[in-house]
Amino acid sequence: MPSKKISYRHKDATICPICSYEFHREDMLTGGGRLNVGKLTDELRRLYEKNQKFGKIYPLAYLISVCPRCLYSSYQKDFNNISKEELVKIRSTTDKRKHSINKFFGTIDFNLDRNLTLGAASFLLSVECYSFRNKNTAPTIKKAVSSIRAAWLFDDLFTEVQNKSFKKISNFFYKKAYIFYHQSLELLQKGEEHLEDGGNIGPDFDKNWGYDGILYLCSYLTLKIGSTEKNIKQKIENFERTKRFLSKLFGSGKTSKAKPGALIEKIRDLYDKINEMLDQWYQEIQ
Repeated sequence: MPSKKISYRHKDATICPICSYEFHREDMLTGGGRLNVGKLTDELRRLYEKNQKFGKIYPLAYLISVCPRCLYSSYQKDFNNISKEELVKIRSTTDKRKHSINKFFGTIDFNLDRNLTLGAASFLLSVECYSFRNKNTAPTIKKAVSSIRAAWLFDDLFTEVQNKSFKKISNFFYKKAYIFYHQSLELLQKGEEHLEDGGNIGPDFDKNWGYDGILYLCSYLTLKIGSTEKNIKQKIENFERTKRFLSKLFGSGKTSKAKPGALIEKIRDLYDKINEMLDQWYQEIQ
């Protein structure tokens, strides 16, 4: 019978720089027909269909390294690259991380194989831990990416178990993503954080949309979250700024390796929706 494993443990132990706990990091296996690729959503999320042999697989669940003891969490490239100042801050907030996890999930164990619950929890922890990281790790960009990934996985959890608290947490992380993506763009433009320090910022694991992805998601999240702003003049200002983002992305409107047809179509649709909203609001204030 073929193996139905979807992940493996690294032979060499990882030592947590915060609490010195040793664990064997888990990664997803690739190939063997494990992933049935589905459509790309308007949020640039790649959907995967359930696999009859391997079941439902969540590739995002494996991206964050989490110490099972102190719950220190980060993308793997940053895990051991940590300053003394960062270490002290993250160590001092260990109890807070444990409280957050217990509050939302009860008892969960990161020594176990990753599943949807552990994946969602890992991004929640990632956002918390990157709050204490230095700018050379591009923490704002990583908080933005971790937030939208958390929003996705918590929404998946809600769909799976129908627990309304998971839907609330998903909505919370969409709002966080809206804030962090705009902050990221501002910091990138000022040169205070650098895209190359962000690594693969996805937002999904299969394709790094880079700076274009940040511009697009700033625009998409403005439509999704920013339209709830009560001040109509502020909404207009936000949406006009978003139109400028999309104009930069749209360029000549021609596809290329950098901007494939799938993204161009999404940019067009988003631009049209934002224009519709702006026309409506301009009429309201006349």
